[in-house]
Amino acid sequence: MPEPTVCVAGGGPAGVMLGLLLARAGIRVTVLEKHADFLRDFRGDTVHPSTLEVLAELGLADRLEEIPHQRVERAGFEGAGRRVDILDLRRLRVRHPYIALVPQWDFLELLAAAASAYPEFELRREAEAYDLVVESGRVVGVRFRDRGGDPGDGHVLRAALTVAADGRHSTLRRAAGLTSRAFGAPIDVVWFRLPWAESDSAAQALTFRFGPGRAAVTIPRRTYWQIAYLIRKGGFEDLRGQGIDALRQGVAQTVPFLADRVGELRSFDDTSVLEVRMDRLRRWYRPGLLAIGDAAHAMSPVAGVGINLAVQDAVAAANLLVPSLREAQRSGVPVPDRALAAVQRRRQLPTAVTQAFQRAVQTFGLNRALRADPGASPAAPVPAWLAPVIRRPMSRFVGLGVRPEHVRTRPD
Repeated sequence: MPEPTVCVAGGGPAGVMLGLLLARAGIRVTVLEKHADFLRDFRGDTVHPSTLEVLAELGLADRLEEIPHQRVERAGFEGAGRRVDILDLRRLRVRHPYIALVPQWDFLELLAAAASAYPEFELRREAEAYDLVVESGRVVGVRFRDRGGDPGDGHVLRAALTVAADGRHSTLRRAAGLTSRAFGAPIDVVWFRLPWAESDSAAQALTFRFGPGRAAVTIPRRTYWQIAYLIRKGGFEDLRGQGIDALRQGVAQTVPFLADRVGELRSFDDTSVLEVRMDRLRRWYRPGLLAIGDAAHAMSPVAGVGINLAVQDAVAAANLLVPSLREAQRSGVPVPDRALAAVQRRRQLPTAVTQAFQRAVQTFGLNRALRADPGASPAAPVPAWLAPVIRRPMSRFVGLGVRPEHVRTRPD
């Protein structure tokens, strides 16, 4: 394959979706993924209606249906024995009025397989981009290590445009000197799974469950419950110091119907910890480089919108950059900075509004619940009387986002 026009560092939702869209438009693109596969546990896998619409526009909706997954139409909170729904996606006038719970590795394999049908697409696994190649102040490619872990300078891949899609701990955004604004987060999340019982079949809705001093999110999966147990920021070592029984007891008190299964948590080895962070780059680009997805804006897990914002970034980037990339591929002219700036202008407002919403939920809902006296009466994150009022706008906000993107590029 000739030298790519675009090098994408990171095989997550933003990177692989962008690779697919660019290859479909006739742009030569290489995606570097540092792992041998996409199989990582507890990655974001809530595929919202906005992303389902993009898949439909690409003709991939039927392929997604072939992947075993669950549909979530409602979501809400439960405490003091009462449940209140604040999301009802069935109210949305879209083709897919639900959240699809699709394992992220299956989602990424679907995108990669679709992209591989185009000769312009290349996915290099076990290839980790670790530095930028800069000439006369312009990024002209990356240095990467392959599966051999070259101890020297590694390999060089040159491209007209380099895209940093390498996650919230992005190596390339740090190498580029891009600075971010950090917003902080009062919580961390302990992830684990507990068995599904036949008697659970009626409890299909994704639910935030709370009590004084504790909170958890229960996510229904095909054969198990995925649990997000919320703890105060930096509190995992304290929890570990109390022993696994403290976690079991907290789960049993917060999610009573799982009390008979908490013994399945043998040790903290059965858990995974997400250190929640939220930030946003002040500038998403420099000459020859663009950051998208978590590399541009680390999101809180609140509302599960991270994967969907990443996909929206990729769609917007493809829509706005394909004309410049075709010119770069044809004649070698650099991709102009104004084209990269247009991507940031397009996606900055949806990102900022979503992060403001997440910060409000964390501060006035989650943080309040976690800091409450364990002996106090539980306080609902949202008054029950307000739920019917906000249900429709909340459903649209979570399901479709602030500025839904649609595929404008055409196959070459």
